Amino acid sequence: MNGKEKVEEKEKRKFDVSSWYDRNYKKLLFLSLALLFASVIYIAVFYFFHHDFMHKDVSLTGGTSITVYVEKPINTRELENFLEKELNKPTSIRTLQDITARKTIAVVIETTADSEEAKRAIEKFLGFELTQENSSIEISGPTLSKSFYKQLIIAVILAFFFMAIVVFIIFRTAIPSLAVILAALTDLLGSLALCNALNFRIGTAGIAAFLMLIGYSVDTDIMLTTKVIKRRGESALNERLASAAKTGLSMTLTSFVAVLAAYFIVQSTVLKQIFFILSAGLFFDLISTWFGNASILKWYCEKKGLK
Repeated sequence: MNGKEKVEEKEKRKFDVSSWYDRNYKKLLFLSLALLFASVIYIAVFYFFHHDFMHKDVSLTGGTSITVYVEKPINTRELENFLEKELNKPTSIRTLQDITARKTIAVVIETTADSEEAKRAIEKFLGFELTQENSSIEISGPTLSKSFYKQLIIAVILAFFFMAIVVFIIFRTAIPSLAVILAALTDLLGSLALCNALNFRIGTAGIAAFLMLIGYSVDTDIMLTTKVIKRRGESALNERLASAAKTGLSMTLTSFVAVLAAYFIVQSTVLKQIFFILSAGLFFDLISTWFGNASILKWYCEKKGLK
């Protein structure tokens, strides 16, 4: 195959991809909307059964967090079942591991029970006394925790609201602006639904991660919308979409790999919570941006003749 034939073959492949996208972009949009719809339904059902939007840890509900430093592994499932039966209170247990030595170094027990009652129950299961040398206890009051939770939720709502205002100011067009906001909403609700489905308990660090996710969500969407809407005289519509996809996918995949790797590497439960939510949000952002937002923009440009 000579050079000219190679160029023609390459152009043919480009045309095939572009033609396939022209035929199927509305189906891709449906997948993004289906994800948003499924997330809303799941969260609504979750609220109906649990009377809240998420599984909260003791930093948001108030309670006791006891960290026990151990020299040998503990059967956390047996410990959790024992404590829930003994205390008659919801209890969650996490282990902290030393990744270099590949062994458990501590067990974190979180419960809404009284600290002394929880301490006695743990000592009964472990068979030794908890002291300042082999454990640490943190207590948070329910009133303060609930007040802090409300303030954090208000902060997330306000951040989303002001983000929406900025997007409308930048583009000054309803449909493209709503597409950006819809993509960000899909990332947030999809991440929250996944956390609930996996019984992932969210604390103050998790709420902060959702705030960070708003910024992560809109950067690629703003870049995509800018290239498609504001630079329409530079090239054809599909070429602008492809150019934006190369840049945007590189940005999102790089961030996704970094935070996912960090989730498996770090031992801090606070950092794990942040990295898990960011990883979930970035994954959903791939769908909401390139299946949802990009398809809405293509549909909008074709209707308005902005090719």
